[in-house]
Amino acid sequence: MEGTEVEARDEVRKLQIAVRGAKAALLLSSLKSSVDRVFEAANNDEAETLVKEKMRREIESLKVELVKERLKMKKIKFCGVMELILQAILVMMIAGFFTKLALDLLFDDDFPFCNYSAT
Repeated sequence: MEGTEVEARDEVRKLQIAVRGAKAALLLSSLKSSVDRVFEAANNDEAETLVKEKMRREIESLKVELVKERLKMKKIKFCGVMELILQAILVMMIAGFFTKLALDLLFDDDFPFCNYSAT
């Protein structure tokens, strides 16, 4: 009977060793997967950082482009206003010239319609 007890103890010890080995294997596998996740997260963080940096640079370049476009639009508006003002001045000068010419003709002594002294 002692032989069977010894064999039973050996089997129990073997089972305990097998259970401990399985637990150790599970623990190592979970540690490995967590380390892999940490490295993967670090790589993802680096990738995200690179993507964020690229997006930030692109946003900055777009902001600069927007400012340039706004300045260009302001110059175009300024040139349009100046053109309108110059056209208005030209029209007033031409109108003044023709008004003076008409008044000179009306009040000229040699103009036949205004010769009141001959009557």
